[in-house]
Amino acid sequence: MAHDRVMKDLRRIVSAVVIGSFSVAALLGIAALLGGSFGDTQARVLLTTVVIGLESIAVLCYLSTAGRPFAAVGLLGFLVSLVPFLLGLGIIWLDDTSDSESIARAIGVGATLAASLAQACLLLALTWSARHRAALLATLVPVTVVALMIALAIIDGEDLDDGYWRTFGVVAILDVLGTVILIALGVFGRSERRVPAVALSPAVLGRVSDVAARRGTTPDAVVDEALDQLEQP
Repeated sequence: MAHDRVMKDLRRIVSAVVIGSFSVAALLGIAALLGGSFGDTQARVLLTTVVIGLESIAVLCYLSTAGRPFAAVGLLGFLVSLVPFLLGLGIIWLDDTSDSESIARAIGVGATLAASLAQACLLLALTWSARHRAALLATLVPVTVVALMIALAIIDGEDLDDGYWRTFGVVAILDVLGTVILIALGVFGRSERRVPAVALSPAVLGRVSDVAARRGTTPDAVVDEALDQLEQP
């Protein structure tokens, strides 16, 4: 119980920091666009707003795993995302371009891995249940392969032949297909499983509501997860 409360408070704090940071960046970006002549400084402020916005979206994806069995995936994603985030800010505000090609490649690889981990976090948070486990794992495989193939192309893509990109296209299609199916299952599957309402004692309803409040979720999600655990062999 104490752990659930800590995770809920941490998630609330991080969410507030992320939203607040992007709100400030957005206001600065608007001011840069509306503040008279558009020069080098205004362009840097606007690019900074974009970078902070992308990082904010990624962090919110990673936060969806907080307090869950796969929370390590979210933590890994956050750590990976710091690389392109910090390097991107460095390129925007620093004038040192001595090794800009290597930095650009590092940003590309880091952003690719961070985006794939954000996608994985959302899929895990949405469809982590016994009945979806096989489809989830089958989708995470092409998600991983797509990320690695893009990273390889960024690092050294000059010698990649037509077969490589054909394979990439097939895996990317499987990635998108699996993601769409899992989202559909996660969003609509729960409602399809609902049965006519049954009478529960006030004590049981109170316990479910307390657990949902501590975990920052809904009573339906708590009951659904409990049923998934009971259905496991």
